[in-house]
Amino acid sequence: MNKARRQDSILKLIRSRPVYTQQELVRALRAQKIPATQVTLSRDIRDLGLVKTPQGYAQVDAETTAQPARPDVAALAREILLDIKQARNLLVLRTPPANANVLAAAIDRAEWPEVTGTIAGDDTVLIVAPDIKTAETLRSRFENFLGTR
Repeated sequence: MNKARRQDSILKLIRSRPVYTQQELVRALRAQKIPATQVTLSRDIRDLGLVKTPQGYAQVDAETTAQPARPDVAALAREILLDIKQARNLLVLRTPPANANVLAAAIDRAEWPEVTGTIAGDDTVLIVAPDIKTAETLRSRFENFLGTR
């Protein structure tokens, strides 16, 4: 499958009707005989500059937006972070369904030196820190965002 064709189809889909989840997008693409995995769609969503809105996925128009309409990690954490668990050098952040990708993307954009990488599912973000002490520091930062510390 050609990446450009798949991405063009994604844009046509989100412009023609509301698409709220990646699962909906996978089903709509498959109906058009376009195979796509969740991993591929995550990359396409990032590449296309799509954001999740209450009306479904939308493309941010860079020419009409003076500054990116992307909340910072602290604002997002206060809004959508439900739980934080630490397992050695890993943090597991829980969000409502369909919100983990937004939080992980904000963490990635922040380019915190304490974060080795993130992986997002539907309602869970996995943060990899280089060591246990750094993970503890990150956990404290997220707890401070929530006011639980």
